[in-house]
Amino acid sequence: MTNIAVCPQNAPGKSDGKEMPADSSSKVSDHSLFAGAGYGSNMIYLGSTITGDQPYGYAALSYGYKNKLYTTISAVHLSDFNPKVAFYIGSLNYSHVFNSWLDISAGLYGYHVAPSLTDTLFSDFLYGDLTLGFDWKLLYTKLSAGALMSTENQVYLQARNSRYFRTPGFSRKNLFFSFDPYVNLLFGTLISTETTTETTVTVSQPFRKWRKTSTSQSTTNTVVKKSFGLIEADFGLPVALNGNSFTIEAEPGYVLSVHDDPYYPGIKGFIFMLSGFFKIF
Repeated sequence: MTNIAVCPQNAPGKSDGKEMPADSSSKVSDHSLFAGAGYGSNMIYLGSTITGDQPYGYAALSYGYKNKLYTTISAVHLSDFNPKVAFYIGSLNYSHVFNSWLDISAGLYGYHVAPSLTDTLFSDFLYGDLTLGFDWKLLYTKLSAGALMSTENQVYLQARNSRYFRTPGFSRKNLFFSFDPYVNLLFGTLISTETTTETTVTVSQPFRKWRKTSTSQSTTNTVVKKSFGLIEADFGLPVALNGNSFTIEAEPGYVLSVHDDPYYPGIKGFIFMLSGFFKIF
């Protein structure tokens, strides 16, 4: 699942393996506020594009409490559509670290699209998930179960493996680069269609001369089948420049659809995202 960075709460080796901007002062406040902005080539969410296969820009504001609870509001702009803000994203995230190898997180995400764009982009929806994180030292594994609440409810499972590492600090501001290559597998509802055509032919009877015409009637039956399975595989290499009060990240990636249906084609291809979060306090 590819999405904009909705909050910078992730600690080293936990959650997504990213490191949030750190405060260099000895006393760390329970409260924090971040401002962010970014650009993406295509926003792919739960196996589908929600920006109409076009680039997007966004701005976000995120409030954190004790580096555990974060709430974020984001506004997304699409250049080919009016109004200027095509849709909003609100999120609430909580994470807790049990020990050096196990953590848990939960999130609730709401997507609200401009009323004039519901037929073009998507309808409003909510998505909630619960995630377990396992740190194997060499790999960090996230297992997530989520539910989509919209006009049609669906359940999704995700399995993500990543390997976070960073360079030593450099310069007086203790800057460093971090890398978090990952492979993500998305499981959900697969829809397949089977179409059969039945043809009924009526021919005039030879001994009834007044019926010399023949007619043909054709009926098409379409059966839609649903099953639960692997939808897509995502590959990415986020590279971030981290400082005491900011994180700037570039993430090239590739989305590979593993199902092939002419009526519901999967999303595949290269994508790119550039984002930055800056700590206000």
